[in-house]
Amino acid sequence: MVIRFATTSEAAVVHDLMIKAFIEYNNESPPSSALDETVHSVLDALEKGEKALIAFDENRPVGMVRFQLKNEGLYFYRLSVIPEKQGKGIGKKILSSIEDYANKVGVSTILCKVRMTVPKNINLYSSIGYSVYDEEVVHKPNNVNVKVLSMKKELWS
Repeated sequence: MVIRFATTSEAAVVHDLMIKAFIEYNNESPPSSALDETVHSVLDALEKGEKALIAFDENRPVGMVRFQLKNEGLYFYRLSVIPEKQGKGIGKKILSSIEDYANKVGVSTILCKVRMTVPKNINLYSSIGYSVYDEEVVHKPNNVNVKVLSMKKELWS
């Protein structure tokens, strides 16, 4: 398994991995906004400083995560592993790579948000040291509300 930073020329790869992983949330109410993203929106984000890691298994892209450094820490989102590779520890390896990067740049807190309706993701993050620090309702268009947990992991203090 090789995990490395994505280049802007790989925006289509990042997008493809995200769509394959997030399609399972198409029937959520509302569907994940990840499904509304385009190759262009991913490219635009990467060009504006967002970072992404891509995981390769035998030179085939199988997962990715996007993230930004913010004042409160490293905030990651859109963690994606293609369906046929889920449950094999790839997501944990990607998150471990984010922790390595955070340590290199001197960031001690990693943060994410997760829908309360997706317990498998909450369990994944909890299993590697993330804890819930906030709960909120995100107001989406058409008066749809999404309950979200904010989770974080302190790498060192």
